Amino acid sequence: MGVFKNMIKRWLDIQETNNTTIVVHEPYTYEGNLAKNTIWYRGDASELHQFYTQKDDGIGNTSFWAAKPSKGLTIRKIHTGLPSLIVRILVKVVINNMDGITVEKDKKDEKGNIIKNDKQEILDAILKENKFKKLVKKALTKTLYLGDGAFKISMDTSISKYPIIEFYPSDRVKFIKKRGRYEDIIFSTRKIIGSKEYFLEEHYTKDGIRNELVDAEGKKYDIKTSSDLEDIDDVDNPGKFLMAVPFMIDESPKWEERGKSIFDGKEGAFDSFDEVWSQWIEATRTGRMNQYIPENLIPRDPETGALMKPNSFDNKFIAIESSNKESDKNEIKTTQGEIPAEQLLQTYITALDLCLQGLVSPSTLGIDSKKLDNAEAQREKEKTTLYTRDEIIDSLQETLKEVLSTALKVYDISLMTINESESIDIPDNYEIDIQFGEYANPSFEAQIETVGKAATTNTMSIEAQVEELWGDTKDKEWKKDEVSRIKEEKGIAELKEPSVNNEVVGE
Repeated sequence: MGVFKNMIKRWLDIQETNNTTIVVHEPYTYEGNLAKNTIWYRGDASELHQFYTQKDDGIGNTSFWAAKPSKGLTIRKIHTGLPSLIVRILVKVVINNMDGITVEKDKKDEKGNIIKNDKQEILDAILKENKFKKLVKKALTKTLYLGDGAFKISMDTSISKYPIIEFYPSDRVKFIKKRGRYEDIIFSTRKIIGSKEYFLEEHYTKDGIRNELVDAEGKKYDIKTSSDLEDIDDVDNPGKFLMAVPFMIDESPKWEERGKSIFDGKEGAFDSFDEVWSQWIEATRTGRMNQYIPENLIPRDPETGALMKPNSFDNKFIAIESSNKESDKNEIKTTQGEIPAEQLLQTYITALDLCLQGLVSPSTLGIDSKKLDNAEAQREKEKTTLYTRDEIIDSLQETLKEVLSTALKVYDISLMTINESESIDIPDNYEIDIQFGEYANPSFEAQIETVGKAATTNTMSIEAQVEELWGDTKDKEWKKDEVSRIKEEKGIAELKEPSVNNEVVGE
């Protein structure tokens, strides 16, 4: 085969390319990227200007926020606040529809006896104690613009008899994996001891919690040297499970094992959008009505008699010399600049579309740039938001189920410690159900009409009708009972499969 390939290459006179080395310098470290995303979320125009004028972006600082005015001139830079708005709206459309959180219900054993499950009361207490919805809102906000983070579950009986759930954003957490599994999650807390900066690092592993005190260079110190840290002790975990849960929506293509911020790759679009809006405002200001007033007609200060100076907002005029010619008249002349509003509007809408592309629909933010007001058009415009929302909910459900299951297991271990029991039956996982309501879906009446038509034409089964109508708003048991009720009312009997001996299977 190799000989044949060489013959073809000689016949076609193919010249192989030389190996070349391409060096690409990253403009930001991971920590620098976190700082950049934080500044975009904070939305302070002064901070954006300071950040980009101090940081070389590798392309000659040609961005709007890095631009510096020529000597003697000024540039008015306006930040629209769009990045922060996107995050806050996405958090609202997810968290506001988080309807209920339940743990597995009572079960029956082999003999039909009911096994009572008292974990729901404990779960409700944990949710209330940790103000769980507010905590999740904060965690999701940080994760969207920073990329990732982790939930930390711990016990402190001096504060609460229930597990304490905390969220650490990506700038305060590190992950260590082994063969694709999380082996160690390190939570970092800044401490000032004396006049020096230290970091308390809590290593969460399956064996428990190990505490270390390090400085900015990573050098370790004895944790007991500080009186503020004397009460901190290592903790063993007899359950041998990780008492921390990482959280990310999407993986970063740039930093391995870290999450991706929704701002990554959008900074140029945000910068251009701010530039377009700033130019529009500048065009509006320069296109205002100007008055050319002879000096002898300029208003004077009533106290000093000096000529009044023009003001950019309420008293803008241009002084011209008075004429003494007999044929001339000293009169006020007014001119109006032309503002290219249509062109500016098109540029504004195009820049806005680039910022929102793949993230959220304009109508979700209350922007109706296409002027389509009917309900069907509004739902069509919400599809991008729905895709993003579904992706967030999938990640959030998986993470929160693990967080609450871990919290219940930590509570079980605390009971074992309090009761001085040698062992306690701790399940591998508790079955947690987290329900989210629908968003931007057709009205219930419209759904009934659609499902009703499908039922009369026999194009949809009863199970599919119930699933389409109720979705995630009802649990599986309720929907199963509803299907049975509808079938009974329609006279549809479910026959059990007979065996070869004419005995009914299951009896």
